[in-house]
Amino acid sequence: MKTENKVSRRDFLEKMAPAALGIVAGGGIVPSARTHSHRKGLISPRTFAADDKKFVPVMITPFGTDLKIDYGNVSRVIDFYLAAGAKGFFANCLSSEMYFLNDQERIDLTRHVVKHVKGKVPVVSTGSFGDSLANKALFAQKIEDTGVDGIILISSHFATQNESDAVLMENFERFFALTGNMKLGTYECPSPYKRIISTEVFKFLVSNKNMVYHKDTTEDIGKIEQKLAVSQGTQMELYNAHSATALKSLQKGGKGMSPISGNFYPEIHTWLCQNADNPAKSEDANWIQAEITRMEPLISKFYPLSSKYFLKKRGVPMELTCRANSKVIPPGQQQVLDTAHSTFLGWCDRLGITAVNG
Repeated sequence: MKTENKVSRRDFLEKMAPAALGIVAGGGIVPSARTHSHRKGLISPRTFAADDKKFVPVMITPFGTDLKIDYGNVSRVIDFYLAAGAKGFFANCLSSEMYFLNDQERIDLTRHVVKHVKGKVPVVSTGSFGDSLANKALFAQKIEDTGVDGIILISSHFATQNESDAVLMENFERFFALTGNMKLGTYECPSPYKRIISTEVFKFLVSNKNMVYHKDTTEDIGKIEQKLAVSQGTQMELYNAHSATALKSLQKGGKGMSPISGNFYPEIHTWLCQNADNPAKSEDANWIQAEITRMEPLISKFYPLSSKYFLKKRGVPMELTCRANSKVIPPGQQQVLDTAHSTFLGWCDRLGITAVNG
């Protein structure tokens, strides 16, 4: 994949997955691949089903200068997220540069997060890699064996761009038959292409009691509201990836937030989750919503390297290295991020938040 010197968040999200990875569903199913029942208690007392709203970071991956995963700094990033109020973790996701990891790295990274978190909060991880449904099920089993609380399925891994929702649901159903009682979730990841889950498909997913998690990227509050209406009173929980619709989605019944801006100022999303329904904080909530909406396009250039720069400025130790896209942030964009950091500290002052030191 060609390195670009300047890349927007949308460019990053839409260009990350090379076709050679073979992640679109296809091929036959091996009936014996996964027919035994899973271990019980996958969703434990730290389940996502608690009533409070949750900030769940889409984790970045620190690399060393040799571009190997720096597990020491992974642990430090986890501790930083927890101190900032994270109530769960989405490991091995797009922000983690998962399309630039091999299968063993995806498994090892997930296992490390689970081990370091030590059950304090739930952990989910992408588990739908493989060139056939049978191989996806086998990989999902390996992710489950790390001890995660849910295995996330990328919607565009289960149908090609020109295939119908009927094909998508059929492939999901065949996958479910291979994975027993595994606790699952979905994610409308923009790579290899952005497959928005329709209301019809969402109803189908919610009807499966093993489906407990959905990360939404529609960026459309109307579509989010439709999904929330379907999932109301069920086991399915919706986490919004779109900062600009954060407050409304929380107020309409969303369980939490998982935006990329959480990799810059997680405390702000924690505050929003805690105060979205607090009438005494409505003025501040509307104000900070407008602020993070304004800030999003500024910080997302050169992502995820921009978030590593920002976190390092906050004292979180890591090298400014990525496997994906941009390798260097130009001086002009560094100044933008420096200003954003000062602005964030001002937000904390107004909201009475103590910014976490890395």
